[in-house]
This record gives sequence, C-alpha cells and structure tokens, in this order.
Amino acid sequence: METVKFSQMKDGDREDYTFLTKHETEFAAKTADRLLGAMVDLDQSLSGYKISRLGHSLQAATRASRAGADTDWVVAALLHDIGDIYAPYNHDEYAAAILRPFVREQCSWVVEKHGDFQLLYYGQHVGADPDKRDAYRDNPYFEDCAEFCEKWDQSSFDPDYPTERLSFFAPLVKEVFARKAYDPAVIRKGHRVPLVQARSSA
Repeated sequence: METVKFSQMKDGDREDYTFLTKHETEFAAKTADRLLGAMVDLDQSLSGYKISRLGHSLQAATRASRAGADTDWVVAALLHDIGDIYAPYNHDEYAAAILRPFVREQCSWVVEKHGDFQLLYYGQHVGADPDKRDAYRDNPYFEDCAEFCEKWDQSSFDPDYPTERLSFFAPLVKEVFARKAYDPAVIRKGHRVPLVQARSSA
C-alpha cells in the first residue's frame, strides 16, 4: 500500500487510517529537525536590528541557559520568535502553538503573551499601549512573562554578547520534541518553575 484508497476522508477505512497514522508518526518524529532548519531561516527575517532574528533567538536562549534555566525555558527562549517569518502579526501565538504540546503550560503561555508584554519597552513610540500586559495581571504566569521579557527578550539584541551556536541547543530541541504530545506530566498545568535557578547559575 503506497497511498490510501480514498479521495474523500469520509470514505476511508481502518486500513487507510492505520496506514496514515504510521506516516504521521514518522513525520512528527522529525519535527525537531525541521524546527532547527526553520531557525536558520530567521536570518532572512526582520532587518534593522544590530543582530539578525536568529542571533536574537540564540542570544535569548544563551542568557536562559547561563541563568540556569531548565530545558523547557531554554527551548522556549530559543523558539519564541520562530513565527516572525510566517506570522509577523501574531508570531507569539504561532510559536506558542508549536511549543504547547511539548513544554510546560507556563512556558507556552509566556511565549504566547510575550508580544503584549514587550510593548512595555516601545509601545509609546509606535502608537501602541505599553501597558497592554496589565490585562493579564491576575494570571499566575504574569511575573514569569515579565521576567522572561526583561531578562532574556528585550535585552538580547547585543552584537557583542558571546552567544552560543544553534548546534549547542540542538540536543535540547530534540529532547523536547521527542516527548509524547500533551503528556500531563510534561504540561504540568498551573505549575511554575523559576526562570533562574540560583544553584545552577551560580
């Protein structure tokens, strides 16, 4: 069997969908490799900054790693702007959708909302509300997102900062995307892990 038998999904049978499930599982297993390739494409993204979008992403992840952040935080920092090429007006939601099945809810929420939180730093210069993040004050992850933006996002545009290469983070990306999607033990709904682990960073 090289393809399914049907041309309309409603006509498929168990054999067809067993066949497709096998293909989809094999395809999903290579998600990390495709994401690492997409990260390279960020070098062709938004220009005008002192470093490329890839450089910014690597710098944010490097800062997270050096702060002693756990794997979920480091990968979230690395991929937080991966939507810039394909979803420039909602890149944060795009990145969060990629991460959500594989990382702690805390991290995917922070990535999803970081665009609103970043307005604190420049909203007043572009006619946007710098206090837009206040709408999330009651969310348990509010301070996490504020800290993520302050320490790792808004600060990671420095061409002189010694930044790790993408290959340094590749094993972490592969680890995260090899997890079972939506595993409650991974998602850990409502659970918070500090961005900075004092023991590790020391």
